Amino acid sequence: MRSKLFVPGGRPELFAKALAGEADALSFDLEDSVTPELKGAARTAIASFLATEAARQSPKLMIVRTNAPSTPYFADDIEAVVGDGVTLINLPKIESAEEVRAAVDMIARVEATRGWQRRTRLLVNIETPLALARAASIAGAHPRVAGLQLGLADMFEPYGIERRDLANVHSVLFAMRMAAAQADVFALDGAFADVADSEGYREEAALARRLGYLGKSCIHPRQVALANQAFAVSDAEIESARRIVEAAREPGNQGRGAFMVDGKMVDLPFLKRAQALLAAAHKP
Repeated sequence: MRSKLFVPGGRPELFAKALAGEADALSFDLEDSVTPELKGAARTAIASFLATEAARQSPKLMIVRTNAPSTPYFADDIEAVVGDGVTLINLPKIESAEEVRAAVDMIARVEATRGWQRRTRLLVNIETPLALARAASIAGAHPRVAGLQLGLADMFEPYGIERRDLANVHSVLFAMRMAAAQADVFALDGAFADVADSEGYREEAALARRLGYLGKSCIHPRQVALANQAFAVSDAEIESARRIVEAAREPGNQGRGAFMVDGKMVDLPFLKRAQALLAAAHKP
């Protein structure tokens, strides 16, 4: 998931265009981009689109950002959108493991009512100072948590923290990445609001890539190519990873804690990284 494009739930005329684009994942939004009076129509539009043959056959990951579980909209959101067409439910404004588990309980009840066997997984937003402090417990709150997504605007803007200073960005990216690693879930970088500032987007995306993030969010289609480029796996990386995985399968290396590949010592962390790179190379 190199790129995740936000699609406003109240703009169904954009759905097919987004599906035809180059983003690896689409995040249909029911939260900030949809006013209260339009939320019902947006739920219906998203559910209808995800049920279409075009959406169901697409290789893209389909994500729905619901309203926060603490709002009066969440139950209706879940009732409307949980289904086979949804890869992940994106939970905003989460600040505790208890909130995650309560959301899971509600989703599970909807699934049980429908006799649905597949368990919907979660992408949980870390977008407040309290959420960042609790990120590891949030990430490990339930097996349904697949990943954490960073939200820097909500974390920085109210407190006057300068986002153009990459040292500030790095500190938060690193903290959330370590929390995700502790729970063995993926980390996804958040949105960059200045669509005209391509260089700023590239800088943040490059930093996130170096920290092991899976990809970055996009609020406009023109950012998709930037994300795809920043998080692309190079041919050299794929070849190096393939040699490591193949070496691990050799009889002389099986069962050993470490072995040599291309003059470098390889142990379990390097092997896991190589396996993850090869997996990413064969996925959107």
